[in-house]
Parts: sequence; structure tokens; C-alpha cells
Amino acid sequence: EKSRVVSIVLAAWALGSILGPLVGGLFVEQATWKWCFYVNFPFCALGFVMVPLFIKLKAEKLSFASKLAQADWLGGFLFIGGMTVFLIGLSWAGVQFEWSSAQALAPMFIGLAAVSGAVVWEVYVADEPFLRTGICSSASAVAVYGLAFGQGFLLFCALYYMPLYFSAVRSHNPIQSGLDLLPVTVFLLPGSIIVSRLTTRFGRFRWAVWLGWTVTALGTGLFLLFDTDTPSAVWAAVFGVFGIGNCMVLTGVNVAIQASSQAENSGRAAAMYAFARALGMSIGVAIGGTTFQNVMSKKLAEFGLPEAIAKNAEAFIHELRVLQPDDPVRVGAIKSYVQGLHGVFYVMMGVALACFVACFIIKGHSMDKPLDSTF
Repeated sequence: EKSRVVSIVLAAWALGSILGPLVGGLFVEQATWKWCFYVNFPFCALGFVMVPLFIKLKAEKLSFASKLAQADWLGGFLFIGGMTVFLIGLSWAGVQFEWSSAQALAPMFIGLAAVSGAVVWEVYVADEPFLRTGICSSASAVAVYGLAFGQGFLLFCALYYMPLYFSAVRSHNPIQSGLDLLPVTVFLLPGSIIVSRLTTRFGRFRWAVWLGWTVTALGTGLFLLFDTDTPSAVWAAVFGVFGIGNCMVLTGVNVAIQASSQAENSGRAAAMYAFARALGMSIGVAIGGTTFQNVMSKKLAEFGLPEAIAKNAEAFIHELRVLQPDDPVRVGAIKSYVQGLHGVFYVMMGVALACFVACFIIKGHSMDKPLDSTF
């Protein structure tokens, strides 16, 4: 039954992820960019109301002070603080500072040291660890978390850089750039539900993981077809392939998480899955940004154009639109945008192929697990 419920949760997440660029484009064009942030407040308020009403857990009766005492404050501080500092350094590297600079390397090394310290604390010292070693007790579990990371990496790279392609290379407005992503949504949402139904009926999930990563790797490779004059039918078909692959991966990997974990660890395994996917999203955008900027800068140099264009690629789109179609600056800049995006696509293809290989590590665990709702 979990796979059916999971499909609903994942469909909601995917819907929000895909429609975000479209809604953001509407706000930017019709209102103000600040509404891209204001729109979160109603959903937060709804969560505060709905969670206490509908989430019923069989929790041990403890005083508030006892609950605070049970929390692993040191481990949480080291892990969350370390990951935050690491991601700050990663986002700076190659963009605001050189990769070899102290400003980029110091936060990354400090962050990794803090996370390593948190892992040691959780494994050997903590009385109530929030990171249980049981959730990584098998090669299958480790591989599945890696696949969750990979999917977050690929999906958010696509969601971030495809609107940039349409805005800079195809001169689409923000609303149209959001609409261009709809072929992914058309297959991603219903496909996730269909795959969850099939895994429930067959009692098997590895077929969805294997086939999903095969199609996702194919779709990612096909992104390299995107050029200055790619026909609409071609890029829409490529998005369709990418959406079909991700719908199978989205459901298959989540079911694999539950199947490869013990019943008492299912909640923590689901949380680790969400963390791995979110980490992939953050690192994917950061690495993609560095790759795009460096590759685009080299191409700009070939045309004798300033490398500053690559550092302000989004802002320069407005200048592109006022230049004449045959202006050498416009022609060279657009070709440089394409080259930079191809650099990102090559990185994405490498991640997709690595995940394709890793998915065969997963063993055929049983999907029948007893329900343990005591927390």
C-alpha cells in the first residue's frame, strides 16, 4: 500500500517542481519577482493547520523537557551547519571566487570536516542518534540513496537551465519558458501514478528503476540536440523522453528505499531519501552554474567578447533582445550560451550514466513490510 500513497506524495512534489517556473514567470511578467517568495506563505500556513489535524502518530508520552533532552543537539548542529557551510563554499566556487581561492575552499573543507564529525558522533557517541547506521546497512540502500541524489541533481539542473535556454537562445518570455516545460509534466505526473500501480500489482520494483534510468540517461543525452534552431517538435519529444524516464525513477527509487530498509527504519529511510534528493538539487545547480560559466567564458573569448557576459548570463538576456539579429555580439553571445549549456548537459549525462550503472547494485528486496507506526 505504501507505493500507492507514495505516488500521491511524489506527484504533488513533481507538480510543484514543474509548475514553479511557469508560476514564477507569471509573477515576473504580470506582478513583481517578490511574489515568487510571497507565494510560499499560504502553503506554510496551510501546513501548520493541516499537519496537526491529520497526522496522528503513536508517540511515547513524554514531557516537553524530556523531548528536548532526547534531541541530539550537537549532532544536528554539526551536520546541518556543516552541510550549510559546504554548500555556501560550493556555490561561491567558480562564480564569485576562483576554485583555488581560500574563500571557496575554506568553507567546503570546514563543512566536510563538520559533517564527518557529525557522522562519527552519531555512530560512536550519541545516545539518541538521528542518523541510524541501519538505514545504510546494505549496498542496495547506499545505491538507492545515490540514485535519489542523482535524480535531484538531474531534475533541478533541467528545471534551472532549460528556461535559460529558451530565454537566451530562443528569446522566449518568462511565461513561455515555463510553458515549454509542460511536456515533462504531461508524462511525469500520470506516469508516476501508473508506475506505482504496476509495482503494487506485480510486487516488483527493480524493473521501474532499471528502465527508468535507461530512459532518463537517453533523454539526458538527447539534450545535446538543443541548438540555436532546434525544431519545437524535437525539443518537445526530448522533454517527453526525459519526463517518462523520471516518472519511473521517481516512483521506483522511492519504493526501493522502503523495500531495502527495515520496518523500524522506514521513516528515517524516507527522510534520508528526501535529504539525498535535496542535496542533489543543491549541488546540481551549483556544479551546473560553474560548468556553464567556465565553458561559456571560453566560447566568448573565441568571439572576442567579454567574459563578464558569462558571469551575468541571466541579466545579459535583456541586452540580447534589443540587439539586431545579425549583430556580431548577439550571434556570438547566443552561440556561447549554447556551448555553456552543452557543458551542463555533458555533466548531466555523466551523472545519468553513473546512476544507470549503480541501479544494478540494488537487490530484489520484498515489498511486503509490517507497519510500525510507533515513533
